[in-house]
Amino acid sequence: MQHHYDTNSAEIPPGCPAHGNVPLYGPQFGSDPEGTYEYLRSLGPSAPVDIAPDVEVELVTSYDAALYILQNPAWFVRDSRRWNALKQGRVPSDSPALPMMGYRPNALFADGARHARLRQAVTDSMATINELHLVRQVQQSAGYLISRFSSRGQADLMADYAAPLPLLVFSDLFGCPPEIGDRVIVGISGIFEGTPGADEVLGGALSELIALKRRTPGTDLTTRLMQHSAELTDEEVLHQLVTLLSGGTAPLTAAIGTSSALYLSEGWPVGLPVEDAVAQTLWNYAPIANYAAHYPTHDVELGGRTLRADDPVLISFAAANTDPKLTEHREQLSAKAHLAFGAGPHACPAKDPAIMIVVSAVEALLNRLPDVETRIPFKALAWGEGPWSRSLVTVPIRFTPPVVPVSAGPASAPVGSASAATARSSASVAPQSSAASRPAHAAPHAKQGMFSRFLAWTRGES
Repeated sequence: MQHHYDTNSAEIPPGCPAHGNVPLYGPQFGSDPEGTYEYLRSLGPSAPVDIAPDVEVELVTSYDAALYILQNPAWFVRDSRRWNALKQGRVPSDSPALPMMGYRPNALFADGARHARLRQAVTDSMATINELHLVRQVQQSAGYLISRFSSRGQADLMADYAAPLPLLVFSDLFGCPPEIGDRVIVGISGIFEGTPGADEVLGGALSELIALKRRTPGTDLTTRLMQHSAELTDEEVLHQLVTLLSGGTAPLTAAIGTSSALYLSEGWPVGLPVEDAVAQTLWNYAPIANYAAHYPTHDVELGGRTLRADDPVLISFAAANTDPKLTEHREQLSAKAHLAFGAGPHACPAKDPAIMIVVSAVEALLNRLPDVETRIPFKALAWGEGPWSRSLVTVPIRFTPPVVPVSAGPASAPVGSASAATARSSASVAPQSSAASRPAHAAPHAKQGMFSRFLAWTRGES
């Protein structure tokens, strides 16, 4: 622990147990994460950092080293109950690292046969997603959100569009009725905003959803998880849902916001499709920046450093993707060789639906607001200061308010966009959600939340 990084900076928290560790949070990191990663690379393929005050981890910044760890589950496991500092009481009980790194009984923190069983249930359930329906749901969600701000001629792309859109799509995919969907959104949003009691709100809503699906099965992801041959308990179903919801919301928000801002930026080449902006985002601005804690089963030598058994080793997907040793021959790699979705047995099982959601969301914005532009240059946009996600704080946009109100129907596709063309051709055959088939004269529920208002809008009730 002899490395030092701007030790005179006020960003080093008082009482830090290893003065000189790079703090991977706060204004200094948020303003220049690339500079931080560059410094860390000078120390080797990994280096000690403080992921939160009084919480030290080893951060892997090398692409090759990251891939080695991700693909070596025998030596590097995911069960955070092994975490030395946590077992020894050296992690503050209110640390912001605990909600992200603390153990949960789901596939993300499981190893071996248990991980294989839980993951198979998730991947098999995800494989049943109807792509045409998913695109239509994104388009409907986009239309609703844009209708809420289109008359103003300006909006914040992050708060008004990128943040709520995944929540609306997920509420539909998981078969939430309006009142439960409202509470799921409140719970998920509260977790990321640090709202007290948000975990309980989300857990209560998902417990009710599981009980409902026991009584009345549907064709949604919740029902498919419950009916899978792996025979998940209700508790296991709940924790897989929490992982899918919370693990998908922030990354999708970041990817939609960054891809949109990049596509609208002053330096974006004319004629390149939205898919290229999404690919560049995944390579250069990995939405999940630093995560995937692994615990060595024994001391491991890596690039001259010893990774101690049961001390957390985090993967910097952001640093690995921009590793100079990688960029020298990146053109020869597959366009999908980035680590934005991880690699190995714990790679994200939902990468294809995730990319489809992001591409469809960006296309919908461009289609419905053809002259939309950002009010601040891309390079001047502010990024979040946290270690986990690489996300823009705000993206002010402006546009000409549509003469005709934005509708829920599918938008026409931009030239050169394959996925939008698919969406356009399939819109008439995509299945409707069960909620959308309810009679238009039904009275709206009192004190409606976002999902209830969205469903009412799709039925022409508001």
